[in-house]
Amino acid sequence: MTAQLPLTDVAAPTHPTPTPSPRGPRKRRVDPVFYLFLLPALVLFTAFVVAPAAVGIFYSFTNYVGFGSWSFLGLGNYAALVTDPTILASYGFTVGFALVTVVIAQVIALTLAIGLSRRIRFATSLRTVFVIPMVLSGIVVAYVFNFLFSNTLPAFATSIGFAPLQESILGNADLAWLSIVIVSAWQTIPGALLVYTGGLTAIPTDLYEASALDGAGAWRQFRSITLPLITGFIVINTILGIKGYLGVYDVIVGLTDGGPGTATRSVARTIFGGFTGGDYAYQMANATVFFVLAVLISVAQLVVTRGRTVRL
Repeated sequence: MTAQLPLTDVAAPTHPTPTPSPRGPRKRRVDPVFYLFLLPALVLFTAFVVAPAAVGIFYSFTNYVGFGSWSFLGLGNYAALVTDPTILASYGFTVGFALVTVVIAQVIALTLAIGLSRRIRFATSLRTVFVIPMVLSGIVVAYVFNFLFSNTLPAFATSIGFAPLQESILGNADLAWLSIVIVSAWQTIPGALLVYTGGLTAIPTDLYEASALDGAGAWRQFRSITLPLITGFIVINTILGIKGYLGVYDVIVGLTDGGPGTATRSVARTIFGGFTGGDYAYQMANATVFFVLAVLISVAQLVVTRGRTVRL
């Protein structure tokens, strides 16, 4: 017989717990090479963006016309902006145009995204076709639509006897803004469409299948499932769209050039027109105010979109 040795618990080896440093966790050092690669971009950005902007802001406090001597005016240019009807009208047109266009563009983009997310034939090809306007030059698109609104559309309206469109809407002070809305929306819908397509793709199909078993129709699924889960995408698209529409310039130049009269003159068109018209300092003050407005919108974007991600 062999004697059995009593089983003993073998204690697992213990490792000493590291004592946290009284100075807290050490921060990882950044390799100086990274700063070396950052330096060229920083120099170029400062030379071609920051420095010209600082010079322009300085001249906004003077009576500088773009050349020659100048004298300091203080806040005179800024005070004049508040009472200038042309400037106020340009801001009114720009804000109104941005709000109307962003609503139209988002509704159409969301509708197309929902349609293309269904299992339909040629969905991939249609997505490619709808994205084409986004890659075209804005000024080229504007000139093409200028020809359509000035020649093709009036000729077609005349052939069918539709009197309201027999004259070009570009020469009508009450309707010219519609052409800018149509062209701007047509060109920016693809970008919003891509964002919405990505948001819809992230929604699990199980949610729709379960709701269909419960008797939910298409409208109920959209209202209770789709819309809440893409709210963040709607907010992002809306704010980015408004920021882009506020700076509209090339479309206006190609369509109406701010006319008839000043009916479609945006803030950007007013600023650039003043640079060549002897109002350099005055329009730099206008540009500075417009820059502050853009910064406020960017801050609002960060505040509104914070925490908007949806966890499924």
